[in-house]
Amino acid sequence: MPKKFSSKIIKLAVVLAICLVLVFFDPRGLLSPVRNFFLEIGYPFQKVFYGLGRDMDEFFSFLGSIGSMRNENADLIRENNSLASQVAALQEVKSENNMLRQQLSLAPRNKYDLEASLVIGQDPQSLGSWITIDKGSSEGIAVGMPVIVSDGILVGKISAIGMHSAKVSLLTDSATAVDVNDSETGAKGIIKGAYGLGIIMDMVSQSDVLNVGDTIVTSGLSGDIPSGLLVGKIQEVRLSPDKLFQQAIVMPRLRYDNLDMVFIIKR
Repeated sequence: MPKKFSSKIIKLAVVLAICLVLVFFDPRGLLSPVRNFFLEIGYPFQKVFYGLGRDMDEFFSFLGSIGSMRNENADLIRENNSLASQVAALQEVKSENNMLRQQLSLAPRNKYDLEASLVIGQDPQSLGSWITIDKGSSEGIAVGMPVIVSDGILVGKISAIGMHSAKVSLLTDSATAVDVNDSETGAKGIIKGAYGLGIIMDMVSQSDVLNVGDTIVTSGLSGDIPSGLLVGKIQEVRLSPDKLFQQAIVMPRLRYDNLDMVFIIKR
């Protein structure tokens, strides 16, 4: 029975196929009414399948557009990050230019021949003993020249020189010594660094008067540093270890590790 049934199915399929061929490929148009009948029956299905096909095409186009939008969004994010970085860099340059312009305007150029210089390095041991600047012998810089900031505050002296750079030993360097006096009382002494930890005013006669809060300035007794440059204020007064002189701990007017720009007094 199954074999006979399948044989009948095959025969029926063959007959239907022959009929369809004759209907749709009738060269003389004898079977046009039949063909039109089948077309009329199949029209709703054709319409449905055409609509489904178009919807599928739009669906896959939508999926493709999602991928394209994702790529465009990634490109926009990268472009936005790049622009944000450029804006930050421009703001940093603007801030530096404003700072440099302000310091240049405050520099005492009417009193000294100054050479402006940028700080390009500092003591890696964080002792605040020295900095490196971007001016050297090619700009007329020499060892021993005093180094100040814009408002006339002494920060150190040139201790080593290169063609286009120089080392500045700060006042906190133990090798630095500068003649100073108390601007309020006239007491004279020498300041020297305490191994990067501060500034000590030493060799002050016990007959001189030192007060906490007094201002310490350069005295001009050492020929390479002019008088009147600000050093700092007295924080503490005490006797020297040998009890022969007075000493004062002097607090600098600024943090040396925050220096960005300095001026070398050439004359």
